Amino acid sequence: MTLSGAINTLLKKSSNPIISWKPTGRFQRTIRRCVELSGKGLHSGKHSTVRLWPELAGRGRHFHFETNTGCSVSIPASIDYAQQSPLCTALLRDGVRVRTVEHLLSALEATGVDNCRIQIIDSEPGGEPDFEVPLLDGSAKEWVRAVEEVGLVDAEDERGSMSEKLAPYLDQPVHVCKNDAFITAFPSPSIRLTYGIDFPQVSAIGSQWCSFSLQDDSSYVSSIASARTFCVYQEVEYMRSSGLIKGGSLDNALVCSSSKGWLNPPLYFPDEPCRHKILDLIGDFSLFAKFGNQGLPVAHIVAYKACFLHFV
Repeated sequence: MTLSGAINTLLKKSSNPIISWKPTGRFQRTIRRCVELSGKGLHSGKHSTVRLWPELAGRGRHFHFETNTGCSVSIPASIDYAQQSPLCTALLRDGVRVRTVEHLLSALEATGVDNCRIQIIDSEPGGEPDFEVPLLDGSAKEWVRAVEEVGLVDAEDERGSMSEKLAPYLDQPVHVCKNDAFITAFPSPSIRLTYGIDFPQVSAIGSQWCSFSLQDDSSYVSSIASARTFCVYQEVEYMRSSGLIKGGSLDNALVCSSSKGWLNPPLYFPDEPCRHKILDLIGDFSLFAKFGNQGLPVAHIVAYKACFLHFV
């Protein structure tokens, strides 16, 4: 089960509905005009271009592809299409897969881009219909910057009408766990994310906890968006021999050695690895968005070593 699958289990553990959809007092939004970013995929190592297009109210966020056979495929950014994939969040539909979507979706969810068509153009076509969102600098910062440059507008539907944005509120505590890894959530009047990691074999990382209140997009921009992905140096060769992180480098990921510490400092925050896990978590929860509404539940979500729930 993917982490998003574990979250899906989390929100469906009770036989009674545990989510109430309530108005936010705001209209659904979309970007003002198209933006484009290009870069290398973390796992495939292939270059691709992503274009973010304005979308109608109620359409939500969805990925759009042209395959080698000339077919057009659209994959909603929805938990319904989440697929098991190592070290990233992936979506699959009609044999077409897109990987490493979590950083982009985290940025779109946190900055309020409720409706958006995400076009991915593979600069190295051929082989399986397998696409990957570029890693860029390893964080969500460049996606946020691109959205800020064009700005947002209230989204209209086909009739020119606007739709009020709804948010899911958690009504009762829930949890899912495996060994000492867990993710749990408690009812709360506002969104708070608390995350813990533990790397006892790497003293420079060690045990970290970070708690963050998502009050608005400015708090996400200042505290979470620039936190970069990270890895342990001693695990790099194993991951590459497994066909992963072909596009990883010191330019797009923090690398920490068990004996030498961080190989490419400085860190933006003392707890940057933990903050990055919160960034990923927002991206995974964004997959619960439907019809242009909010995906991230209004709740206090507490997770510990939740990446291991990929294997629940």
